[in-house]
Amino acid sequence: MPKVLIAPVQLFGLEASFKKALEDAGFDLVFPTKRGMISENELIDLLPGISGVIAGSEPYTTKVFAAHPQLKVVARAGVGFDAVDCAAATNAGVAVTITPNTNHDAVAEHTFCLILALAKDLINQHQGTVVNKWPRKTTLPLRGRTLGVAGLGRIGKAVAIRGHCFGMKLLGYDPYPDAAFNKQYGIEQVTWDQILAQSDYLTLHMPVLAESKHLINKNSLAKMKPTSFLINTARGGLVNEVDLLEVLKARKIAGAGLDVFETEPPGEHPFYKLDNVVLTPHAAGVDLQSRDDMAYSAAQAIISCSKGEWPTEKVVNPAVQAKFKW
Repeated sequence: MPKVLIAPVQLFGLEASFKKALEDAGFDLVFPTKRGMISENELIDLLPGISGVIAGSEPYTTKVFAAHPQLKVVARAGVGFDAVDCAAATNAGVAVTITPNTNHDAVAEHTFCLILALAKDLINQHQGTVVNKWPRKTTLPLRGRTLGVAGLGRIGKAVAIRGHCFGMKLLGYDPYPDAAFNKQYGIEQVTWDQILAQSDYLTLHMPVLAESKHLINKNSLAKMKPTSFLINTARGGLVNEVDLLEVLKARKIAGAGLDVFETEPPGEHPFYKLDNVVLTPHAAGVDLQSRDDMAYSAAQAIISCSKGEWPTEKVVNPAVQAKFKW
């Protein structure tokens, strides 16, 4: 019986649709015993006899693929795939898939959770209240303020829709603007320098590519208003954390809401000592509904590949199709 590794810790022990779908298709499911991030060597130890993986953020490297030529599909439960060496996967004949249209609303909700926590000084007010200090203060509005959305794909659009509902002025930065969507929600398409200079809340929704690595750095941060906030629920590699730390400590911007880090988990981090940041553990894309939707979509990708039915809309390394064999 072919085996599928279920790597994301959020899926351990669930009696959910992804599990039934895989079992009905004739797969035996394997779950790691470790409840945490899986290292490269740990992953290699988990993969003997495994044909497909519902993948989390563990590293799929040249070394991993070389050690397991029987592996056929790495199905990411999510839309990011920077933990997978796609070139190495293609060379090894492994299809890499994602789960589009499953978690954009979850990320958008979490993005606004961070925005509201910063605007309303939620963490500091909570901490003061529970020690009887009653720290009432005047907080910031969202209505009438400018929300800059850098990257208007599925997630960025979901964030923009919510900003529109809050009565915010919307700015968009995207190399391939959707004119109809921008018109519908009143989004002004601007340059990178303009979105930095004009945003009260700047939220990032882009992949990490060669041209976007450390897009937020000392030069870009210097162009932001001292009253502005930076939000990152995309990928940690978009932000130079050393530069951001310096700016936050000097109060050259008002604060930051970060769900992602350059290294995850980040270990002891100087961000932890700041009172103008709100931090979460790369949790934006996973709520109960998106978790189940992503897992089921990933399972369906594996099942389709096993049947010779190519899931074109999910495959991120399409060149592998010419050499793919189940």
